[in-house]
Amino acid sequence: MSTGGDSGGAFETDGGAHVQIGTVSGGSQAFGAHGKAESTNYTVVTAEPGYAQLLTAVRTLRTELGQQQEHTAESEALGAELAVVEGEIARTGRSGHGPLTRLRARLEAYGPAAATAASVTAVTQAITQLLQR
Repeated sequence: MSTGGDSGGAFETDGGAHVQIGTVSGGSQAFGAHGKAESTNYTVVTAEPGYAQLLTAVRTLRTELGQQQEHTAESEALGAELAVVEGEIARTGRSGHGPLTRLRARLEAYGPAAATAASVTAVTQAITQLLQR
């Protein structure tokens, strides 16, 4: 036999346990002898206009650099500058003038292979547009 009524959601039952939860938000719950609760939170940062285009171009170029057969000190340094700008945009939605200027200078000094020339141009153009704001 169960009774509910106006008892604030508490129930008496015939021998078994009964739990009633109205609403839960923001958290993890686990029930039972072997229950395990895990919670993962994500913060989504939306890149500002222009920075989303740059982020896509930077990621494309980083992928192409990683696929090259020969890795030089010059390509490693370029990869490091690309990672800095990618990280800033991913965390904050934009990148400062300093990292953008350093990356543009690194791109200008980089002698791109035919396979990366289009990506180098795309990143350089996106940076130039952002720095002219």
